[in-house]
Amino acid sequence: MVDLGFLLITFFMFTTTLARPKTMEINMPYKDPNMKQEDQNKIKESVALTILLSKNHKIYYYEGMATDPTKPPDLKATTFNQKNGIRDEIIAKNKMVDDMKRAGTLGVKDFTTVLIKPDTNSTYSDLVNILDEMSINDVKVYAIIDISDVDQNFIKETEAANGIK
Repeated sequence: MVDLGFLLITFFMFTTTLARPKTMEINMPYKDPNMKQEDQNKIKESVALTILLSKNHKIYYYEGMATDPTKPPDLKATTFNQKNGIRDEIIAKNKMVDDMKRAGTLGVKDFTTVLIKPDTNSTYSDLVNILDEMSINDVKVYAIIDISDVDQNFIKETEAANGIK
């Protein structure tokens, strides 16, 4: 009887499958061998959308990269809602870039570029959700970047102006 028990235990141990880990596919950037060193990290302001992930699943975003410290960006707030959420803003940015390509102001190789900057108090699930949005909206060029002190101040000033603590 004991031998039969051990045989059954061994059989079930070898035939069961463990839970498979869930993974997310991330495409690494393409390295163009003909590109000059100084042109590798250049992003046009007209194609850039900066997304700041904050606490309580709040998302702040602005057009461009806010490289001019004397002129702060027009920071807007949104959430992951289906209606009037970040998806609508990404779709609008994609459409704007496509319209600029058709008009001839942008080249064929210019794509919507999204800069994702998670704040120190944002959640991991928010980062996964925004990466899902990149996949859903077929955003080809995006980067996860450390949030700067300037961007954190933009969030604090916007929250203070709206009475959010």
